[in-house]
Amino acid sequence: MSFCSFQGGEVFKDHFKSGIYVCAKCGHRLFSSVSKFAHSTPWPAFTEPIQEDSVTKELESRGAYKVRCGKCRNGLGHEFLNDGPKKGTSRF
Repeated sequence: MSFCSFQGGEVFKDHFKSGIYVCAKCGHRLFSSVSKFAHSTPWPAFTEPIQEDSVTKELESRGAYKVRCGKCRNGLGHEFLNDGPKKGTSRF
């Protein structure tokens, strides 16, 4: 499955089949369906990347992290701290 939050990512919001979400630009493995959860935003939500180096994160002034593909640096959205399905977890 390809994934990019700003270019068609909303297609995968309610998609919960098992699989790996990859960068729409380069095919790099980003997230596993195991870490996917339902959230009220219009984009798919994950608790963590498939591997630590799957994504890069840059702190923005408002306290969220800008998330990019770890290979090609394609923009994927943000990581929001303490907004995951369990207390203290993140939402990507």
